[in-house]
Amino acid sequence: MSTSRTSGVRALRLTAAVAASALSLSLLAACGSGGSDTTAAGEGKPVTITFWGWAKGTQDVVNAFNASHKDVQVKFEQIPAGIMGGYAKISDASKAGNAPDVFNVEYAALPDFVSQGAVQDITKLVSADLKAKYLPQAVQLTTLGESTWALPLDAAPQAFFYRKDLFEKAGITTPPKTWAEYRADALKLKAANPKTRIGTFFPDDPSPLQAFSWQAGAQWFATSGDAWKVGIDSPETNRVGEYWQKLVDDDLVRLHPSFSQQWTASLQKGETAGYLGAAWGGGVLKGSLATSADASGKWAVAPVPTWDGKPASGMLGGSTFAVSKNSKKAKAAVEFATWATTTPEGIKARIASGTSSMFPAAPELVPVAKAAFDTDFYGGQDIYSVFVDAAKSIKPTWQWGPVMGVTNNELKNAFGKLGQGGTIQAGVHAAQKSTLAEIKNRGLKVAQ
Repeated sequence: MSTSRTSGVRALRLTAAVAASALSLSLLAACGSGGSDTTAAGEGKPVTITFWGWAKGTQDVVNAFNASHKDVQVKFEQIPAGIMGGYAKISDASKAGNAPDVFNVEYAALPDFVSQGAVQDITKLVSADLKAKYLPQAVQLTTLGESTWALPLDAAPQAFFYRKDLFEKAGITTPPKTWAEYRADALKLKAANPKTRIGTFFPDDPSPLQAFSWQAGAQWFATSGDAWKVGIDSPETNRVGEYWQKLVDDDLVRLHPSFSQQWTASLQKGETAGYLGAAWGGGVLKGSLATSADASGKWAVAPVPTWDGKPASGMLGGSTFAVSKNSKKAKAAVEFATWATTTPEGIKARIASGTSSMFPAAPELVPVAKAAFDTDFYGGQDIYSVFVDAAKSIKPTWQWGPVMGVTNNELKNAFGKLGQGGTIQAGVHAAQKSTLAEIKNRGLKVAQ
């Protein structure tokens, strides 16, 4: 086992909250060993760092940084979203010794990369003053083994995006507040127009199921001492899985790959009337429908439905900046990541592109994001107020596990068989078994 992997495994054993606790309600209500830098700017030449990412607006952030900094310059490469191939690309590059200096990684995947020894401990480069700029809960999500492994970019409270006009034509005057109402509205929409569905189940993306399970009170991972407890196959998750399986079986939702041409086309045609996403989804939806002349002003944002009608949310995504183990320019990488996540200029550059509606992990910058995002597409609705309220309702019991790559692959394999005899529950059961096996394979302990 390599030194870097050994340190990663040790870090995951050091803390009972190694996967990091979720954002706590009370703190959200207030919303408002590091690699040394051996390369320094000299002889009038800046330090150039390489950066891989996929989030909307990232190129604009890099452009703004490069235009305003002389000593550090960023060379950016767009890669597929993490679970769509980006993480595999990063992992392969890390093993080959040619990973970028810094890359984006979601909170859910960070413990996995730490356990692989693919990222650097940047504790010495992250001051207490810098940590204080972020939501304390976001800092927890990037802290493993009492060390800092990444800088948080955003939080991702859930939200429901829907076509007001299609709902009204179906006799639906208010968006659904409960999952029972969501199903009832799905039936009404289909009755009003047999081609219309209320939403989509993405067979290639397990993260919505994870967010719904989080919202329902599930705890997929927990720790007892230095051992892991795995509860993927829990009553709460099975309830969620059975609910969505019934929607799929009854042809009340579509089965389209996430953000695919099929998905976009169904939205453009009015054949899909809703999208269960997160704060960042506002920009994705707007960008996906930018060429649809009749879409602007017809979409609105509401809280995500819940089981009992009371506010509750999970987190669907949320990204960080991590420094790769291969980098010899950690100081410059952290300088760029700090600027991108904690300055008004960095947030404005990302949001003003019109493609991103992310919810900053730095609370002071939420008003900056709100002011920078053009809400004409949503009829002028203050969509950030929905996100702020949703963030306050995120359940504080969730932890991420150390082998999410394996967990996600097992779920994707099963979901890919939906409509062909496969079931969501089969994926949940398989993920439980494979995750336990991989944790043991990584040399980590499993609680009995």
